[in-house]
Amino acid sequence: MNSDISDSIRFTQPELKDGLAVTDLIQNSPPLDLNSSYCYMLCCSLWAETSVCAWDGDKLIGFVSAFIRPDQPEALFIWQVAVHENARGKQLAKRMILEILKRPSSQPATVLHTTISPDNTASWRMFAGLTRTLECESRTFDFLDKELHFHGLHESEELLEIGPFRHP
Repeated sequence: MNSDISDSIRFTQPELKDGLAVTDLIQNSPPLDLNSSYCYMLCCSLWAETSVCAWDGDKLIGFVSAFIRPDQPEALFIWQVAVHENARGKQLAKRMILEILKRPSSQPATVLHTTISPDNTASWRMFAGLTRTLECESRTFDFLDKELHFHGLHESEELLEIGPFRHP
């Protein structure tokens, strides 16, 4: 992998053929929840216009899956953010989300939604930086409860809303 990732990064809209590479990236990015390869193939096809791959040469080093919420067309839901361990600390996650926001498919969105467990410091820090970059406010709401929704098998998830914002 290239040592200066920031100079060599290439962003693409995911394609169906990228599904297994996305699965591998997420499988090797604990503590992310791994879903089926079928699920990632759907992300790379059905949500492709609002998702992004980050490449260093032919190596997938980042992936963000997102979609416009059917129940709230002004909200872009960031479902999963994965960054290869060698590319962390270079603001790649934020850069990928900003790349999505530049696309015509994201223009209806004026707010971002995502869910984050309370102890995921890296995600909270990244989304706080994104909020500053977008020059807007953020709010959190209770969403998925550890006991009620996950029967103790997964940490609670808070819903983070960022916006309203102007597109970069």
